[in-house]
Amino acid sequence: MTLFHDPGFAVPLGRHIMPISKFALVAGEIARELPDVRIERPSPVEEADLLRVHSPAYIDAVRSGKPRELAESQKFPWSPELFPSVLLTGGGLLAAAGQALDEGSSGALASGFHHASADHGEGFCTFNGLVVTLEALRAGGRIRTGAVLDLDLHYGNGTASLAVARPWMRALSIYGNDYQDNKPFRDVSIRHHEDGPNHFSVPLVPTGHSDCGMLMEKLKAHLPWLLEPGKPDILLYQAGADPLRDDPYSPLNLTREDLRERDRVVFEFARKHGIPIAWVLAGGYTPDTSKVVEVHVNTAREWRRIFG
Repeated sequence: MTLFHDPGFAVPLGRHIMPISKFALVAGEIARELPDVRIERPSPVEEADLLRVHSPAYIDAVRSGKPRELAESQKFPWSPELFPSVLLTGGGLLAAAGQALDEGSSGALASGFHHASADHGEGFCTFNGLVVTLEALRAGGRIRTGAVLDLDLHYGNGTASLAVARPWMRALSIYGNDYQDNKPFRDVSIRHHEDGPNHFSVPLVPTGHSDCGMLMEKLKAHLPWLLEPGKPDILLYQAGADPLRDDPYSPLNLTREDLRERDRVVFEFARKHGIPIAWVLAGGYTPDTSKVVEVHVNTAREWRRIFG
Protein backbone atom coordinates (compact mmCIF):
# COMPACT_ATOMS: atom_id res chain seq x y z
CA MET A 1 0.00 0.00 0.00
CA THR A 2 1.38 3.38 -1.01
CA LEU A 3 0.91 6.98 0.08
CA PHE A 4 2.60 10.09 -1.33
CA HIS A 5 4.29 12.89 0.57
CA ASP A 6 7.05 15.40 -0.06
CA PRO A 7 8.60 17.89 2.38
CA GLY A 8 8.07 20.48 -0.36
CA PHE A 9 4.31 20.38 0.28
CA ALA A 10 4.93 22.74 3.21
CA VAL A 11 5.63 26.16 1.73
CA PRO A 12 6.88 28.65 4.38
CA LEU A 13 3.88 30.74 5.45
CA GLY A 14 5.12 32.38 8.63
CA ARG A 15 2.39 32.88 11.25
CA HIS A 16 -0.76 31.57 9.56
CA ILE A 17 -3.96 29.83 10.63
CA MET A 18 -3.22 26.95 8.23
CA PRO A 19 -1.07 24.41 10.17
CA ILE A 20 1.21 23.71 7.23
CA SER A 21 3.44 21.54 9.44
CA LYS A 22 0.69 18.92 9.66
CA PHE A 23 1.67 17.21 6.40
CA ALA A 24 5.06 16.14 7.75
CA LEU A 25 3.60 15.28 11.15
CA VAL A 26 1.00 12.99 9.57
CA ALA A 27 3.65 11.35 7.37
CA GLY A 28 5.87 10.78 10.38
CA GLU A 29 3.11 9.24 12.47
CA ILE A 30 2.03 6.92 9.64
CA ALA A 31 5.64 5.83 9.10
CA ARG A 32 5.96 4.95 12.79
CA GLU A 33 2.61 3.21 13.21
CA LEU A 34 2.07 1.65 9.78
CA PRO A 35 5.53 0.53 8.65
CA ASP A 36 4.05 -1.69 5.92
CA VAL A 37 2.70 1.42 4.16
CA ARG A 38 5.18 2.87 1.66
CA ILE A 39 5.47 6.67 1.59
CA GLU A 40 6.88 7.85 -1.73
CA ARG A 41 7.74 11.26 -3.14
CA PRO A 42 5.71 12.34 -6.18
CA SER A 43 6.79 14.27 -9.23
CA PRO A 44 5.26 17.75 -9.61
CA VAL A 45 2.45 18.31 -12.06
CA GLU A 46 3.43 20.08 -15.25
CA GLU A 47 2.12 23.40 -16.50
CA ALA A 48 0.23 21.56 -19.24
CA ASP A 49 -1.75 19.81 -16.51
CA LEU A 50 -2.67 23.14 -14.92
CA LEU A 51 -3.67 24.68 -18.26
CA ARG A 52 -6.43 22.12 -18.75
CA VAL A 53 -8.17 23.65 -15.71
CA HIS A 54 -6.76 27.10 -14.93
CA SER A 55 -6.28 30.28 -16.95
CA PRO A 56 -2.79 31.23 -18.15
CA ALA A 57 -3.09 34.60 -16.38
CA TYR A 58 -3.80 32.98 -13.02
CA ILE A 59 -1.02 30.41 -13.39
CA ASP A 60 1.45 33.15 -14.26
CA ALA A 61 0.34 35.24 -11.28
CA VAL A 62 1.02 32.38 -8.85
CA ARG A 63 4.40 31.78 -10.48
CA SER A 64 5.53 35.42 -10.61
CA GLY A 65 3.62 37.07 -7.77
CA LYS A 66 2.19 39.66 -10.18
CA PRO A 67 -0.41 40.99 -9.93
CA ARG A 68 -0.12 40.40 -6.20
CA GLU A 69 -3.89 40.53 -5.58
CA LEU A 70 -4.42 37.60 -7.95
CA ALA A 71 -1.34 35.74 -6.75
CA GLU A 72 -2.67 35.92 -3.18
CA SER A 73 -6.36 35.39 -4.02
CA GLN A 74 -6.21 32.09 -2.11
CA LYS A 75 -5.20 33.96 1.10
CA PHE A 76 -1.64 32.61 1.22
CA PRO A 77 1.17 35.19 1.30
CA TRP A 78 3.00 34.93 -2.02
CA SER A 79 6.63 33.85 -2.07
CA PRO A 80 8.87 32.30 -4.74
CA GLU A 81 8.38 28.95 -2.98
CA LEU A 82 4.59 28.95 -3.50
CA PHE A 83 4.49 27.86 -7.15
CA PRO A 84 6.82 24.83 -6.84
CA SER A 85 5.01 23.82 -3.66
CA VAL A 86 1.58 23.68 -5.26
CA LEU A 87 2.99 21.85 -8.27
CA LEU A 88 4.16 19.19 -5.81
CA THR A 89 0.86 18.95 -3.95
CA GLY A 90 -0.95 18.51 -7.26
CA GLY A 91 1.62 15.89 -8.19
CA GLY A 92 0.93 14.05 -4.96
CA LEU A 93 -2.75 13.61 -5.77
CA LEU A 94 -2.05 12.72 -9.40
CA ALA A 95 0.45 10.06 -8.29
CA ALA A 96 -2.03 8.70 -5.73
CA ALA A 97 -4.78 8.53 -8.33
CA GLY A 98 -2.52 6.66 -10.73
CA GLN A 99 -1.57 4.26 -7.95
CA ALA A 100 -5.25 3.76 -7.11
CA LEU A 101 -5.99 2.81 -10.71
CA ASP A 102 -3.18 0.24 -10.52
CA GLU A 103 -3.79 -1.15 -7.03
CA GLY A 104 -7.32 -0.11 -6.04
CA SER A 105 -6.51 2.64 -3.53
CA SER A 106 -3.91 5.19 -2.46
CA GLY A 107 -3.66 8.60 -0.88
CA ALA A 108 -1.68 11.84 -0.85
CA LEU A 109 -0.76 13.62 2.37
CA ALA A 110 -1.65 16.96 0.82
CA SER A 111 -4.75 19.04 0.16
CA GLY A 112 -7.16 18.81 -2.78
CA PHE A 113 -7.66 22.61 -2.89
CA HIS A 114 -11.39 22.45 -3.55
CA HIS A 115 -12.09 26.21 -3.41
CA ALA A 116 -9.85 27.03 -6.39
CA SER A 117 -11.67 28.11 -9.56
CA ALA A 118 -10.44 28.44 -13.13
CA ASP A 119 -9.15 32.02 -12.87
CA HIS A 120 -8.46 32.58 -9.15
CA GLY A 121 -7.89 30.87 -5.83
CA GLU A 122 -9.93 31.01 -2.64
CA GLY A 123 -9.79 29.72 0.92
CA PHE A 124 -6.15 28.53 1.06
CA CYS A 125 -6.65 26.74 -2.28
CA THR A 126 -4.35 27.67 -5.15
CA PHE A 127 -4.82 25.17 -8.00
CA ASN A 128 -7.70 22.69 -7.85
CA GLY A 129 -5.75 19.44 -7.61
CA LEU A 130 -8.92 17.37 -7.70
CA VAL A 131 -9.97 18.53 -11.16
CA VAL A 132 -6.38 18.87 -12.40
CA THR A 133 -5.89 15.19 -11.53
CA LEU A 134 -9.06 14.02 -13.27
CA GLU A 135 -8.20 16.02 -16.39
CA ALA A 136 -4.65 14.65 -16.48
CA LEU A 137 -5.89 11.08 -16.17
CA ARG A 138 -8.38 11.65 -19.00
CA ALA A 139 -5.70 13.22 -21.18
CA GLY A 140 -3.50 10.17 -20.56
CA GLY A 141 -6.32 7.81 -21.52
CA ARG A 142 -6.52 6.26 -18.05
CA ILE A 143 -10.11 7.25 -17.28
CA ARG A 144 -13.23 8.41 -19.09
CA THR A 145 -15.23 9.43 -16.01
CA GLY A 146 -14.38 10.49 -12.47
CA ALA A 147 -16.02 11.59 -9.25
CA VAL A 148 -15.13 13.81 -6.29
CA LEU A 149 -16.48 13.23 -2.79
CA ASP A 150 -15.81 16.30 -0.66
CA LEU A 151 -16.25 15.88 3.09
CA ASP A 152 -14.38 18.97 4.17
CA LEU A 153 -16.25 21.25 6.59
CA HIS A 154 -16.61 23.84 3.83
CA TYR A 155 -18.63 23.56 0.62
CA GLY A 156 -16.42 22.77 -2.38
CA ASN A 157 -17.44 25.77 -4.46
CA GLY A 158 -14.41 25.73 -6.76
CA THR A 159 -14.85 22.09 -7.70
CA ALA A 160 -18.56 22.67 -8.36
CA SER A 161 -17.78 25.63 -10.64
CA LEU A 162 -15.29 23.53 -12.62
CA ALA A 163 -17.67 20.56 -12.86
CA VAL A 164 -20.21 22.62 -14.83
CA ALA A 165 -18.20 22.38 -18.06
CA ARG A 166 -17.21 18.75 -17.45
CA PRO A 167 -20.27 16.51 -17.79
CA TRP A 168 -18.06 13.42 -17.50
CA MET A 169 -17.36 14.14 -13.79
CA ARG A 170 -19.55 14.22 -10.68
CA ALA A 171 -18.91 16.25 -7.53
CA LEU A 172 -20.69 15.66 -4.22
CA SER A 173 -20.03 18.08 -1.35
CA ILE A 174 -21.44 17.34 2.13
CA TYR A 175 -20.54 20.27 4.34
CA GLY A 176 -21.19 22.15 7.57
CA ASN A 177 -20.03 25.62 6.45
CA ASP A 178 -21.01 27.27 3.21
CA TYR A 179 -18.34 29.02 1.15
CA GLN A 180 -18.76 31.74 -1.46
CA ASP A 181 -16.83 34.80 -2.65
CA ASN A 182 -13.83 33.76 -0.52
CA LYS A 183 -15.87 33.79 2.69
CA PRO A 184 -17.18 31.00 4.93
CA PHE A 185 -20.79 31.11 6.11
CA ARG A 186 -21.38 29.25 9.36
CA ASP A 187 -25.19 29.11 9.14
CA VAL A 188 -25.87 26.71 6.27
CA SER A 189 -29.64 27.01 6.71
CA ILE A 190 -29.77 30.46 5.12
CA ARG A 191 -27.93 29.75 1.85
CA HIS A 192 -28.64 27.36 -1.00
CA HIS A 193 -26.63 26.51 -4.08
CA GLU A 194 -27.91 26.07 -7.56
CA ASP A 195 -26.92 22.46 -8.03
CA GLY A 196 -26.48 21.01 -11.48
CA PRO A 197 -26.87 17.60 -13.08
CA ASN A 198 -23.31 16.64 -12.11
CA HIS A 199 -22.61 18.64 -8.94
CA PHE A 200 -24.66 18.37 -5.78
CA SER A 201 -24.46 19.95 -2.32
CA VAL A 202 -25.75 18.60 0.99
CA PRO A 203 -25.64 20.90 4.06
CA LEU A 204 -25.30 19.53 7.58
CA VAL A 205 -27.45 21.58 9.96
CA PRO A 206 -26.28 21.18 13.59
CA THR A 207 -28.70 19.25 15.78
CA GLY A 208 -27.56 20.55 19.19
CA HIS A 209 -26.22 17.14 20.24
CA SER A 210 -24.13 14.43 18.55
CA ASP A 211 -24.20 14.99 14.78
CA CYS A 212 -22.72 11.61 13.85
CA GLY A 213 -26.13 10.11 13.09
CA MET A 214 -26.99 12.98 10.77
CA LEU A 215 -23.68 12.64 8.94
CA MET A 216 -24.11 8.88 8.50
CA GLU A 217 -27.68 9.39 7.28
CA LYS A 218 -26.59 11.94 4.66
CA LEU A 219 -23.68 9.80 3.52
CA LYS A 220 -25.74 6.66 3.06
CA ALA A 221 -28.52 8.59 1.33
CA HIS A 222 -26.31 10.44 -1.13
CA LEU A 223 -23.28 8.23 -1.86
CA PRO A 224 -25.30 6.23 -4.44
CA TRP A 225 -25.66 9.47 -6.46
CA LEU A 226 -21.97 9.09 -7.34
CA LEU A 227 -22.86 5.90 -9.22
CA GLU A 228 -25.25 7.68 -11.61
CA PRO A 229 -25.49 7.29 -14.53
CA GLY A 230 -22.74 4.68 -14.14
CA LYS A 231 -19.87 3.75 -11.84
CA PRO A 232 -17.02 6.29 -12.16
CA ASP A 233 -13.58 5.10 -13.22
CA ILE A 234 -12.07 6.68 -10.10
CA LEU A 235 -13.22 8.41 -6.91
CA LEU A 236 -11.20 11.23 -5.31
CA TYR A 237 -12.04 11.61 -1.62
CA GLN A 238 -11.29 14.84 0.24
CA ALA A 239 -11.19 13.88 3.94
CA GLY A 240 -11.45 17.10 5.94
CA ALA A 241 -10.33 17.40 9.56
CA ASP A 242 -12.23 20.65 10.12
CA PRO A 243 -15.69 19.16 10.79
CA LEU A 244 -14.19 18.22 14.19
CA ARG A 245 -16.11 19.85 17.04
CA ASP A 246 -12.85 21.37 18.38
CA ASP A 247 -12.28 23.29 15.16
CA PRO A 248 -12.89 27.05 15.48
CA TYR A 249 -14.87 27.06 12.21
CA SER A 250 -17.04 24.02 12.96
CA PRO A 251 -20.61 24.32 14.29
CA LEU A 252 -20.87 20.52 14.22
CA ASN A 253 -20.61 18.18 17.19
CA LEU A 254 -18.39 15.51 15.63
CA THR A 255 -15.63 13.69 17.50
CA ARG A 256 -12.47 12.14 16.11
CA GLU A 257 -14.14 8.74 16.30
CA ASP A 258 -17.13 10.11 14.38
CA LEU A 259 -14.84 11.25 11.58
CA ARG A 260 -13.08 7.89 11.60
CA GLU A 261 -16.50 6.25 11.16
CA ARG A 262 -17.10 8.63 8.23
CA ASP A 263 -13.88 7.42 6.61
CA ARG A 264 -14.87 3.79 7.17
CA VAL A 265 -18.20 4.31 5.38
CA VAL A 266 -16.51 5.99 2.41
CA PHE A 267 -13.79 3.36 2.00
CA GLU A 268 -16.26 0.51 2.35
CA PHE A 269 -18.49 2.13 -0.28
CA ALA A 270 -15.59 2.33 -2.75
CA ARG A 271 -14.49 -1.23 -2.05
CA LYS A 272 -18.03 -2.65 -2.27
CA HIS A 273 -18.54 -1.08 -5.70
CA GLY A 274 -15.05 -1.76 -7.01
CA ILE A 275 -14.17 1.91 -7.49
CA PRO A 276 -10.48 2.87 -7.29
CA ILE A 277 -10.18 5.55 -4.61
CA ALA A 278 -7.49 8.15 -3.92
CA TRP A 279 -7.81 10.29 -0.81
CA VAL A 280 -6.31 13.58 0.33
CA LEU A 281 -6.21 15.57 3.55
CA ALA A 282 -8.13 18.82 3.95
CA GLY A 283 -8.95 21.52 6.48
CA GLY A 284 -8.22 21.41 10.18
CA TYR A 285 -7.58 24.65 12.08
CA THR A 286 -7.77 23.48 15.69
CA PRO A 287 -5.05 25.35 17.65
CA ASP A 288 -3.87 22.01 19.04
CA THR A 289 -2.39 20.61 15.82
CA SER A 290 -2.11 17.15 17.37
CA LYS A 291 -5.91 16.84 17.13
CA VAL A 292 -5.79 17.63 13.41
CA VAL A 293 -3.00 15.11 12.91
CA GLU A 294 -4.98 12.43 14.76
CA VAL A 295 -8.01 12.91 12.47
CA HIS A 296 -5.81 12.54 9.38
CA VAL A 297 -3.94 9.52 10.74
CA ASN A 298 -7.30 7.93 11.51
CA THR A 299 -8.13 8.23 7.82
CA ALA A 300 -4.96 6.30 7.01
CA ARG A 301 -5.78 3.70 9.67
CA GLU A 302 -9.23 3.03 8.20
CA TRP A 303 -7.87 2.99 4.65
CA ARG A 304 -5.25 0.39 5.58
CA ARG A 305 -7.73 -1.68 7.59
CA ILE A 306 -10.26 -1.88 4.75
CA PHE A 307 -7.96 -2.15 1.75
CA GLY A 308 -5.03 -3.91 3.41
